[in-house]
Amino acid sequence: MTSLLPTSFSHDHLLLLLLLLLIFVFVVPSQCTDATQKEFLSSHHTVDVRSLLPSDTCSSSKGSQEQRLNLVHQHGPCSPLHRKKNLSHKQILNNDQSRVDWIHRRMSSSISKQQDTLRDSLDSATIPARSGSSLNSNYIVSIGIGTPKRDFSVAFDTGSDVTWIQCEPCVSQCYPQQDPLFDPLQSSTYANISCGSPYCSQLNSYGCSASGCLYAVRYGDGSYTVGFFAQDTLTLTPSNVVPNFRFGCGENNNGIFGEVAGLLGLGGGTTSLVSQAYQKFGGVFSYCLPPTASSTGYLAFGSSSAMANAKYTPMLRDPNAPTFYFLNLVGITVGGQNLPIPLAVFSTAGTIIDSGTVITRLPPDAYSALRSEFRQKMSGYNSAPAMGPFDTCYDFTGYKNITVPPVALQFDGGVTINLDFSGILYFPSISQSQACLAFAGNSNPNSIAILGNTQQTTFNVVYDIPRKVIGFSPGGC
Repeated sequence: MTSLLPTSFSHDHLLLLLLLLLIFVFVVPSQCTDATQKEFLSSHHTVDVRSLLPSDTCSSSKGSQEQRLNLVHQHGPCSPLHRKKNLSHKQILNNDQSRVDWIHRRMSSSISKQQDTLRDSLDSATIPARSGSSLNSNYIVSIGIGTPKRDFSVAFDTGSDVTWIQCEPCVSQCYPQQDPLFDPLQSSTYANISCGSPYCSQLNSYGCSASGCLYAVRYGDGSYTVGFFAQDTLTLTPSNVVPNFRFGCGENNNGIFGEVAGLLGLGGGTTSLVSQAYQKFGGVFSYCLPPTASSTGYLAFGSSSAMANAKYTPMLRDPNAPTFYFLNLVGITVGGQNLPIPLAVFSTAGTIIDSGTVITRLPPDAYSALRSEFRQKMSGYNSAPAMGPFDTCYDFTGYKNITVPPVALQFDGGVTINLDFSGILYFPSISQSQACLAFAGNSNPNSIAILGNTQQTTFNVVYDIPRKVIGFSPGGC
């Protein structure tokens, strides 16, 4: 057999050639693979898809709850409310859109203080308009009212100021709730606020009757509450008690409230709990929204509620909308890559953070850039039909693990928050057949952007009013 090698090609040359081939085949590709793998891992995260699906079993969050209020999803297995039928995701998203629409109207119009005569409103449904946002809070806490205290499950909302609960007697109507109605006659510390009190005139909508000051709040979805503006002892935790707390004792209430007894207002207005208890808690509160409806979070008050690893961005305020907390969103990254969004896109619209809005709303150009990059990086998965505000959905049927590009939001002051998986994908059911990018775009570039509660999950979110900052700590719950 004739050799294919030159006659001068020695055995040593052959060994050297084989060694070079081995290096080329195994070592060089390995180094390239390591570099490629590191780049891939930095731009993608892998998660067990089952961990993102709703569960029927409640799992408690980490950490002590002694100085905190336990916070749960109203429609999850941890909720103390025993609803015969939970709201569908379609209903939740429809209610969410109502809230967003109201906020956009609120921001686009000049709101002047309303002083309405409510003397006859306890017996009618004539309620002043534009008094509050759509009540769509998914999260509830338990508070105590009165002496002796009675516990009530209430929605908590940073987009509302007036705290209220349903009270006896219902002179017109009250919606069904799980807890018994609060009876003012059974509390030794209850008192109506007088019509001449300066606290009465702090309300956006107020009036007077022979028995005292009247309040009224009408929400963007048409729900409303009317009653006496009163004061009583508020118990948050055994060591956090607020005497003479002013709240609405509603005797005419109707709307989409679920089975909660009322609402805890954490907005920035003068009638909110934050303002009333400023001396006690120093104008600081925080919360952590759980990653799923089957886990728990918390609401806490005071500077000790902030975590050491918090990153702070400036808190901005608008005197025409004192209820809301503003912050500057300046950029978005997908898979570690900055999206080419001009800063003017964010500054033109402005941004608020809101615990009651479910899905983050972005300026149209910002959302378009996010959607385009996300779709490109998720091109290996089958698409699923659009749903509600979502136009980018996927079918993960048959997958145990899915690989998703991380999404981060950038705020003024050099603050970047890397969203939890629960803040990137929205699963409307226990099925893997539909999961959607958990953002939506505004139709108007001038409409305010809203950082919703889905993107806030797992963060300890701190509102520090005297320092005028909002903080974010990962791993809060």
